[in-house]
Amino acid sequence: MAPEVYRSMGLRDSEFERIVELMGREPSLTEVGMFAVMWSEHCGYKYSRPILNYFSKYKEAMEGEGLENAGIVDIGDGWGIAMKVESHNHPSAVEPYQGAATGVGGIIRDIFTMGARPIACLNSLRFGPIRNGKAPDEVVKRNRFLVDGVVRGIAGYGNCVGVPTVAGEVSFHPRFNGRPLVNAMCVGILRVDEVATAGAGGVGNPVIYLGSATGKDGIHGATFASEELADDDDSKRPNVQIGDPFAEKQLIEATLEALKTGAVHSIQDMGAAGLTCSTIEMSAKGDVGMDVNLDLVPMRESDMTGYELMLSESQERMLAVAHKGREQEVIDVFEKWGVHARVIGHVTDTGRVVVTRHGEVIADVTAKHLADMCPTYQIEGVEPEHCRLAREFDIESVPVPADLGQALLDLADVPTLASKEWVYRQYDHQVQTQTALLPGDGDAAVLAPRGTNKGLAVKIDGNGLWVRLSPYVGGQLAVVEAARNVACTGGNPVAATDGLNYGSPEDPGIYWTFDQSVKGVADACEAMRTPVISGNVSFYNHGDLGEVLPTPMIGMLGILEDADHRIGGLVTDSTDVLLILSYDLPEVPQEGIGASAYLTEFHGVENGVPVPPVLHSERLLCDTLVKLAAHGLIEAAHDVSEGGLAFAVAEMFLKSNRGVVVDLPEVEGIRRDDSRLFAELPGFVLLAVNSEKIGKVREQIPEGLSLRPLGRLIEERSLRFRYEEREVASVNIRDFVSRHKNCVVLALK
Repeated sequence: MAPEVYRSMGLRDSEFERIVELMGREPSLTEVGMFAVMWSEHCGYKYSRPILNYFSKYKEAMEGEGLENAGIVDIGDGWGIAMKVESHNHPSAVEPYQGAATGVGGIIRDIFTMGARPIACLNSLRFGPIRNGKAPDEVVKRNRFLVDGVVRGIAGYGNCVGVPTVAGEVSFHPRFNGRPLVNAMCVGILRVDEVATAGAGGVGNPVIYLGSATGKDGIHGATFASEELADDDDSKRPNVQIGDPFAEKQLIEATLEALKTGAVHSIQDMGAAGLTCSTIEMSAKGDVGMDVNLDLVPMRESDMTGYELMLSESQERMLAVAHKGREQEVIDVFEKWGVHARVIGHVTDTGRVVVTRHGEVIADVTAKHLADMCPTYQIEGVEPEHCRLAREFDIESVPVPADLGQALLDLADVPTLASKEWVYRQYDHQVQTQTALLPGDGDAAVLAPRGTNKGLAVKIDGNGLWVRLSPYVGGQLAVVEAARNVACTGGNPVAATDGLNYGSPEDPGIYWTFDQSVKGVADACEAMRTPVISGNVSFYNHGDLGEVLPTPMIGMLGILEDADHRIGGLVTDSTDVLLILSYDLPEVPQEGIGASAYLTEFHGVENGVPVPPVLHSERLLCDTLVKLAAHGLIEAAHDVSEGGLAFAVAEMFLKSNRGVVVDLPEVEGIRRDDSRLFAELPGFVLLAVNSEKIGKVREQIPEGLSLRPLGRLIEERSLRFRYEEREVASVNIRDFVSRHKNCVVLALK
């Protein structure tokens, strides 16, 4: 085989030589294609697998029976929650609508493949600037096109498939120019004794193709996701799949019904690498083989080659192994729902996947060679110079503005911080009628699933700038903020899923950042008792300015013992006092405004480091918030994050007809007025309470946390911030709300 053939598929010379060594012969074109997708970074995790061993659950799975399609959390009462996040970055850069839509479809399939009914979707999105003057006109135009296409794609698929999109986040930064990050998360519910597995078994058991017919779209999509995009993005359009949400809805119902018959031995979706991935991974996981006849595969075009059929990533497809003699039960269920169901092969005891087309063997490979023997690479990471400069940054070089009230209003007018109502209003967030806390009303969404009194708090969060400037601390902060968010609604943080988005791992600086930030995520998850139970890695994300911001996105699950005890993040009619719950910070570098939104957006200075969290105190903080919510002692809770304390206070009054006079707290290490307002301090949570309950609230505060008065509500609709009886800043809430609500809409016009 000519080297340019396998190189075009993403294989290195050394990897091709290893394939020949494993097989004992020269591989066929189809076999090389199968190895190429299974040994791509997207499927094989060749650079990330060594680093992912920081995660205890991942290491446990790799040393045990391997990973399933999604992780599951037992929440009691016989119920389990399945959840996972996946990226669709490269396809969304080329074809934003279908790239985002098929990202949603793929993550939903990962969930119902486990036997869980999908009950919620979330998303975490990153784009380049969308405001005139923030980038060249053509770049801004392209970014707006990407925003519009991605949001419509998520809405177009999610709304039609009948799974509510309940939470998410959107940020903008020049490093995402032309290269968005599109991470989709799905949550499902199931009985813990009805979990489906992907491990094939039972020699002679029939292998059944389920779902839509196979087409020529998405061929080599996994390879495409494992390389940098060039400027000729249009040439990559054939790598992008086309989604059909109505077919997915039929597939959901048929799959869940078929699983209940007991006739299904194992099942997996055909995600990345299509038939190749499902046949190889199911065989390897079950320590068996498969014989597959591609002539029996439903196809959109009759002239499809075996290579195309094995490598296509056409959407809305599954592969199942049925118990021998019961295959017709499975077929009948799927045909009742109008879904293709065809026996295309059977399980063997050879450990090999043997594929035929037109009576000819076109592939004969050992499943474990492709699934378990992908070469892994570790390089010597090097700390980037910008990390050292960030630590040495002198905050005194930044002047304190004369009008800090105007600074707060200016922050409300920043697309990353402003209301995302324009986005989430396009999503159906109440279909299935289980959404108990809606987007915009709290720090996380809350679901009240039928069949249990328990509530589920879900959130996805991440801050790439923190990670770029201080990778280890940034990784920790991603976890503790996501945990804090669900705790602010009353949910006890119990598990996480992660979407890890970076540039090329072959770059020593990016690899070092990846290593350090993942270690930060892992250490924080261990301390917070929120294990990472599933996730995804996306490398080779490069935009106009080089690699994108390194962005680990953390999806967090919190459990409320009673969904009725949920709380939002907005002041209510019964609120008359604001309190601040926090712990002491041993260090506050650069007065808390290093790497902050205030420093970046107001001063145009992207430098400094974020404040490190205290992990055991963060866990204590979450436990206390859960207790306060369960006892009905607080009306609302909102954590201090991007924009600092002043911005967090303002957000709590977005829907209120009143205002507040805030007495800014004394914080060790903070001396500047702008720091008092805009420092991004971990472990600071604002509580809205009824003054009659303050005594009972204080009784619940454990040693290690402090509760201080922050402000008293007033009838005038203004925000007034004081420090030691001196007014530091004042804004009209109507002005803040107007800017906050209209910013993104105006920027997209």
